[in-house]
Amino acid sequence: MTSILRAALAAVVRRGAHVLDGLAAQLAPPRRTLILGGARSGKSSYAEQLLAGRRRVIYLATGAPPGDDEEWAERIRRHRERRAAHWETVETIHIAAALRAADAPVLIDCLATWLARICDEAGAWDAAPGWKERLEHEVEELVQAWRAARVPVVAVSNEVGSGIVPSTPSGRLFRDELGVLNSRMASESDAVLLMVAGRPIRLEAP
Repeated sequence: MTSILRAALAAVVRRGAHVLDGLAAQLAPPRRTLILGGARSGKSSYAEQLLAGRRRVIYLATGAPPGDDEEWAERIRRHRERRAAHWETVETIHIAAALRAADAPVLIDCLATWLARICDEAGAWDAAPGWKERLEHEVEELVQAWRAARVPVVAVSNEVGSGIVPSTPSGRLFRDELGVLNSRMASESDAVLLMVAGRPIRLEAP
């Protein structure tokens, strides 16, 4: 066999291996999936569908207890009824720790309510001393845990940056900080989807 023929065959093998690697990457299920969307866009329902076939799922519910808010209580009730009965629901804002300890697929619903509660605790709305540093620390902890997740993880978050400019300083602060959080999480995700009218749109990396 001539050296030219051997080189040609080697090139074909290399190209074939490259194609197979690419196909494998396309077929492999994403380990970290971020789902964004506006109110009633279908983001939570779609996230639940992604994990519907799993034998065990850890559902991290980040919303605050409803208290006397009947509308919020009704939202929580609808979410509970829609979820599979065998899913393990954990109501917490300590989602970084929960991600690190998870031994089954995780669904986080949602990052926006988590951020609002962290802002509450940090005193962000009143510009309490050190609130920014505490918030950045919590976000960094979450992003690191998301990046290092050993199980499939799906997170839901609101997309609030496309509407009108909020009329209050706290509203603008929340919009900006949620945009930063979503961008940080997206940069560490294998798949990012935007839900519009119940339809998922895949967002490609830049």
